[in-house]
Amino acid sequence: MTSNKPINELYVWLWLPGALDPVPAGRVYRTGNSFNFHYGKRYVERNDAISLNPDELPLRKGSHQPIGGMTMPSCLRDGSPDAWGRRVIIRRMMGSSANADTEMDELTYLIESGSDRVGALDFQRSSSEYVPRETDSASLEELLEASSRVEKGLPLTPDLEQALNHGTSIGGARPKALLQDGDKKYVAKFSSSTDTQNVVKGEFVAMRLADKAGLEVALVRMESAAGRDVLLVERFDRVARSGGFERKLMLSALTLFQLDEMMARYASYDLLADMIRQKFHNPTNSLRELYRRMVFNVLCGNTDDHARNHAAFYDGKALALTPAYDICPQNRTTGIASQAMALLDGKSQSTLALCREAAHKFNLNPQRAKEEVESLEHVIQSNWNQVCDEAQMTETEKRFFWKRQFLNPSIYED
Repeated sequence: MTSNKPINELYVWLWLPGALDPVPAGRVYRTGNSFNFHYGKRYVERNDAISLNPDELPLRKGSHQPIGGMTMPSCLRDGSPDAWGRRVIIRRMMGSSANADTEMDELTYLIESGSDRVGALDFQRSSSEYVPRETDSASLEELLEASSRVEKGLPLTPDLEQALNHGTSIGGARPKALLQDGDKKYVAKFSSSTDTQNVVKGEFVAMRLADKAGLEVALVRMESAAGRDVLLVERFDRVARSGGFERKLMLSALTLFQLDEMMARYASYDLLADMIRQKFHNPTNSLRELYRRMVFNVLCGNTDDHARNHAAFYDGKALALTPAYDICPQNRTTGIASQAMALLDGKSQSTLALCREAAHKFNLNPQRAKEEVESLEHVIQSNWNQVCDEAQMTETEKRFFWKRQFLNPSIYED
């Protein structure tokens, strides 16, 4: 097993815009119970140097302390594994002695997770030599077997453990792994032993319908391996170039809000709209896009639209919305649901009435907002059967999702 001795510092490496290789940008280091960041002198002096996050870590010499009561700069925390990745790391390092309450130091999660993480950052023990923590691509069958054994608490072979570790840096709570197929990279999402509905097919249908509605979304496809459904989500933070992949720097909405997970309840669509208006490239189009994503989440029953499930690209000059991702209908019963992010003035009810009330925040008049809502609703209704057939949904599965997650009657209440 790997030692879990506390780590005092790591070096942050960055892929600059258009680059195929990373450069050392600075170091993150322990100061009591929190972690500061310091840009490297050589990096600051580069003509092409950019800030990792201009509001949080402006490009200057000296130490940067976490802001807003956080323990680590949030743009660095964006690159850390979430529930599933942490579970895999804990199990690998602690073995059978790990339990549900086991936790590790944040720097340990950063250095023990794979290097092909979301965005354009990675973390190393050295400031001069970059050594990626990556593995040869494993088959879907191998990855499925590995994730299943982790869920059941069963031991892994060294090969399965190595294959699964590659995807530990990807966020989220559900089992997943990373794949490469030619010049495309994918996040593979698996079903879980705790699922009470076909989550994989539900997310595929929602993402495909969003694409048909004209939303800018990650491309998806369904696969089957070892008799189980697998959702492949094409990565939009990687761009294939001759000789490698360009990595695109990303900031989660949670980071843009300067909030951590404990304060995520203060994130909202209307506040993100204000931020887009002030700081984003092409704010008019971005505001319309965000409004349509918000409405679509209500229409399809995706109430897991928290602030880490929204993000922006940052190229050192301006912010731009990334394609939408993780549009996953959630299991629900009767009554009005609530979105993870409030829609307007702290109100989070999953209703189209509240969406229309919020329209002015997105520079839309009431008539335009009505047209947007009706257009999205029409796309879902007219393409439902076709997309469900693409997912190879059974009639039972279609009945389970229709009018429960998708177009639940409660969304029409005032």
